[in-house]
Amino acid sequence: MNPIHTDRSNTPQAAGAGPAKDFPSVSSAESARSPLDLSGPPKAVRHRLPAERPAVTHRFSIAGHKGYITVGLYPNGQPGELFLRMAKEGSTIGGLMECIGTAVSVGLQHGVPLKVLCEKFSHTRFEPSGWTGNEEMGYAKSIMDYIFRWIELRFLSGAELTS
Repeated sequence: MNPIHTDRSNTPQAAGAGPAKDFPSVSSAESARSPLDLSGPPKAVRHRLPAERPAVTHRFSIAGHKGYITVGLYPNGQPGELFLRMAKEGSTIGGLMECIGTAVSVGLQHGVPLKVLCEKFSHTRFEPSGWTGNEEMGYAKSIMDYIFRWIELRFLSGAELTS
């Protein structure tokens, strides 16, 4: 049996779907979900950083692998973007770090709490791992572990960590 059939029009339809008139039409106003609608993810609203903003750059090393963390800040001092530079330009690890920074930046600008990101990425274990030379950090289980534990130490207060 052919899964696609037509209702004698030029528009193919899925088998069993019946004519298009059987489906209610949804206006664009109705398609916007209310905040209490749990049928899908909430509508994301991006909060862009100002064109000129302060940033904090931190140099790090894990078992001889060197890199830089740059965190762009909102006017209230909270992180809004993350840039990660590691290894040579064009290298695999450099590309992956750039993509992770972009993904985290998008999350932060769309309201993902910094605490949630730190909880998800801290203590992940993969190579390279090793001693950092940073007295506050000690041993890093991975690059992600180091980055997100540093961000946690730098930007989250003790009250935010325990709540």
